[in-house]
Amino acid sequence: MEDIEQQEPFPVDRDGRRLRFTEDQPDSKRKIGCCEKFQLSVSKWMLPEDSRSKYLERANCCPPPIFIILISIAELAVFIYYAVWKPQKQWVTLDEGIWNSPLTYKPELRQEAWRFISYMFVHAGVEHIVGNLVMQLLLGIPLELVHKGFEVGMIYMAGVLAGSLASSIFDPLSALVGASGGVYALIGGYFMNAVVNFREMIPLLGIFRILAIVIFVGTDFGFAFYRRFVTHEDGLNVSFVAHFGGIAAGMTIGYVFFSAYNKKLLKDPRFWLCIISYVILVVFAVLFNIFLSPAP
Repeated sequence: MEDIEQQEPFPVDRDGRRLRFTEDQPDSKRKIGCCEKFQLSVSKWMLPEDSRSKYLERANCCPPPIFIILISIAELAVFIYYAVWKPQKQWVTLDEGIWNSPLTYKPELRQEAWRFISYMFVHAGVEHIVGNLVMQLLLGIPLELVHKGFEVGMIYMAGVLAGSLASSIFDPLSALVGASGGVYALIGGYFMNAVVNFREMIPLLGIFRILAIVIFVGTDFGFAFYRRFVTHEDGLNVSFVAHFGGIAAGMTIGYVFFSAYNKKLLKDPRFWLCIISYVILVVFAVLFNIFLSPAP
């Protein structure tokens, strides 16, 4: 009698259920559906080759990429609210309604701690919000399909907070609006992953991804510099330093999360190094704002 352990294992699907018919098996000659094609494309864009098979085994849309979609809807809703309230100028640049918003980060009101986060919901104009929404949806949805909402949400919010704290230190007299800190955290993490794993990814796609990121970042920084040094009213400036804070968070914390697919982060020393460093920098920034900031 043949030992059970030596028998061929039953074919199972990604949830561990036994496949009852030959045509149900994933390696049979069946036509690949649209959902599977989409998941295959996501794996090629987001993961190195050695992680794709594991992702495809588990790939599903449950839960869906709800974080990045909900945060985008909230940002768009706030923009529309202020655009309707002040339609004459808000569609082009900043207006009084934005400056008086309880969401905008203003250095003289930094004791209202929620502003270090809530500024991400307010945007300076059409090109500002369109650029942020397009990039965070194009990049955030595939990232959330692969890494799920909790990890993407943590990186996004870490970038938002890092952006406002960096601005409060290096550009302490300027106000701050926009979700660029969170967007740049996603970009930074994805960029580092694409560069480090360049040889393991499809070369043409790797070159295209890096060039696309460089072009977007360069264009967005151009608009940011313009808003900071050209378009301001009543002596109020819009800081661009949040971009640097966000991308720094992404290239450290984001890279660790995005490069550790299917691995236990708690056992990864890079994870603890990044978390401890981030906490130390946050504490320093808080103390700076309390005791050393030149802002009123």
